[in-house]
Amino acid sequence: MKSLAERPINPMVGLAVSHESADAHVTGAALYTDDLVVRTRNVLHAWPVQAVHAHARILRMQVEPAMEVPGVVRVLTASDVPGVNDAGVKNDEPLFPDEVMFYGHAVCWVLGESLEAARLGAEAVEIEYEPLPSLLTLAEAIKAGSFQGNQPTISRGDPDSSLESAAHRFAGEFEFGGQEHFYLETNAAFAYIDEGGQVFVQSSTQHPSETQEIVAHVLGLSNHEVTVQCLRMGGGFGGKEMQPHGLAAIAALGATLTGRPVRLRLNRTQDITLTGKRHPFHAKWEAGFDGDGRIQALRATLTSDGGWSLDLSEPVLARAMCHIDNAYYIPNIQVHGRVAKTNKTSQTAFRGFGGPQGMLVIEDLLGRCAPLLGLDPAELRRRNLYEPGQTTPYGQPVRHAERLTAIWQTLLDLADVTQRRADIAEFNAAHANTKRAIAITPVKFGISFNFTAFNQAGALVHVYKDGSVLINHGGTEMGQGLHTKMCQVAATALGVPLSFIRLAPTRTDKVPNTSATAASSGADLNGGAVKNACEQISSRLAEVAARKLNIHPDDVRFYDGKVTGIGFHDRDLSFAEVVHDAYFQRVQLWAAGYYRTEGLHWDSARMQGEPFKYFSYGAAVTEVEVDRFTGAYRQLRADIVHDVGDSLSPLIDVGQIEGGFVQGAGWLTLEDLRWDLTDGPGRGRLITQSASTYKLPSFSEMPEKLNVHLFERATESGVVYGSKAVGEPPLMLAISVREALREAAAAFGPPGSAVELASPATPEAVFWAIEQASVHAADNGDEDTVSPSLPVSVR
Repeated sequence: MKSLAERPINPMVGLAVSHESADAHVTGAALYTDDLVVRTRNVLHAWPVQAVHAHARILRMQVEPAMEVPGVVRVLTASDVPGVNDAGVKNDEPLFPDEVMFYGHAVCWVLGESLEAARLGAEAVEIEYEPLPSLLTLAEAIKAGSFQGNQPTISRGDPDSSLESAAHRFAGEFEFGGQEHFYLETNAAFAYIDEGGQVFVQSSTQHPSETQEIVAHVLGLSNHEVTVQCLRMGGGFGGKEMQPHGLAAIAALGATLTGRPVRLRLNRTQDITLTGKRHPFHAKWEAGFDGDGRIQALRATLTSDGGWSLDLSEPVLARAMCHIDNAYYIPNIQVHGRVAKTNKTSQTAFRGFGGPQGMLVIEDLLGRCAPLLGLDPAELRRRNLYEPGQTTPYGQPVRHAERLTAIWQTLLDLADVTQRRADIAEFNAAHANTKRAIAITPVKFGISFNFTAFNQAGALVHVYKDGSVLINHGGTEMGQGLHTKMCQVAATALGVPLSFIRLAPTRTDKVPNTSATAASSGADLNGGAVKNACEQISSRLAEVAARKLNIHPDDVRFYDGKVTGIGFHDRDLSFAEVVHDAYFQRVQLWAAGYYRTEGLHWDSARMQGEPFKYFSYGAAVTEVEVDRFTGAYRQLRADIVHDVGDSLSPLIDVGQIEGGFVQGAGWLTLEDLRWDLTDGPGRGRLITQSASTYKLPSFSEMPEKLNVHLFERATESGVVYGSKAVGEPPLMLAISVREALREAAAAFGPPGSAVELASPATPEAVFWAIEQASVHAADNGDEDTVSPSLPVSVR
């Protein structure tokens, strides 16, 4: 059996190749779900009827007026569902609700000959509502005791006595916002019934198998009667892991009832108002430190805003709790978790899946406490980094913990932090109304699904008689480069050039029972399955070549489209020749590959075990400049060192690191979701429902200099070709931006000023942090003057 991590000579993995669809992307030739509609005739278009209350009971629904609108063909309601009227996996998301649970909730769908006809039909539907009391904020939900799902606890040691005996003890609270996915391609589905009665759905989904299951149970069918294909997505970020299922079911239901193809594509406003976001969180904590600034104890309660239904809120919360330690050893800890139920969209997966929220709590805590401990924040962080032999609060050994300190020091050296700190001090002394600061933060992110059963994948590889290769695997492509990596893995495993490989769209009738392309595990899982399938084929081909070369099959080597033997310098066969011979010797030239992640175990009731295959490590240092009068700021420079193991595709990985960092900076500094919290008729309406009101990162918010360095000598054993995941971990590197802004705001006050910074740290939030620091300056740094919202030492 070949090692999963070992690479052959001259592998295709590790080469810096462009995205397999790059040319199609930039020329507009790449097709997405909604592009396929124009290839089909007689298509109907779907439009939702969205409720105008945050919480209400539907008393009466009159669809007849809609049917009088020219071009309207049908109005879909709950009475049309032949199977289960539910779009989720928890039986708490009715596809057609009789109770409105958030402003914009879709209560029925209109099918029309044109999009305009469907829109006008939706306006004609008459609905009578009985408004009900609504909860919109975490504070309201906590006060009302409105929670849903499990309330887990992670604990280790004796936090109570450790807090009592700590040399320094602080307490604080922190609430921070969610984030809109804002993928370029909004949610879309296209469904039709083929000549055999099969329901075929094209869907922009990260989880085709689960989309298949939801469509089947809504229609009252078995899974094998439904096929779902995902050609590619124009971005997903977790927002297309659960949310597309109900939309695909609507399209499939319409196609079933009318016998005509149905197209459903949300416009931007519909997508933002109908679909879930990153979970907002509230944290309440107490922390104890020893005299050297090492964390002795942490007691915390994390409350996430799950919105109106559970969706993925429970595993998001679990991952947040598993990442509240980030890269720091906390010997005594107790963390409680709970999911609030509010009358907002059902919050869902978003890049990092709770990990960023957990990490942000500890990083905010350290940033607030460092001045009160008389320590530089970077030094406080360094002193608390995990060391070899230590374990997480949930009992998992932190393997390769030495990489944290190595990455930290490598980054300090590459970014020339010591000299830049001196330059910043000189700049700040000369500028009363503009201040600069630099901050460094680490990342330790667990890779694998917390739910162990999801850590498996399949692949189907075909080798044709001419030596060309077709790959099917269970992962979906959303621009992250998974298909590119799978082509490189297959080319390496078979020993052929990349030009020999073609990758087919992801379909449930090719690879069944797949897991979502999520949890940063796409390359690990599907790469393992593709490699397994290819090695089955290459081992058969080795037998064929061995007979022709008169050597043992174990001595056969495949490289660059040639087949030869160990020590052969003047004799080889072409890959196509060996394949041709294999066919005529009746040797199987296709294989179904399978991979399951070994060594995982997790007790979700006790919140103990080893849920992750390994940890991804990284660190970022960011320098910012802040204006005293407006709070406006610039990112002057960001330097990143990130551990991707032995990279499968360096160009793809660097792109993911850059993109993740910028998206994280958007969440932490710009993207501010606002709902109407008044008691008027618009209560519960999302106010920031377009790019004009919801601020996204642009070129002007990018660091003026962004340097990314892949950590070297970082082979990860037990993972495909020694690589590591890269999708989610880089997002948390952006915490360094927020902490740099905190330190810049504090620079307007006396040395040692502790400053609270809201999240997102918009220019307005930074301005108020500067005002807070200025109060300290006016008080001449009087230690007795402490904002009640700051961490307060109780010892």
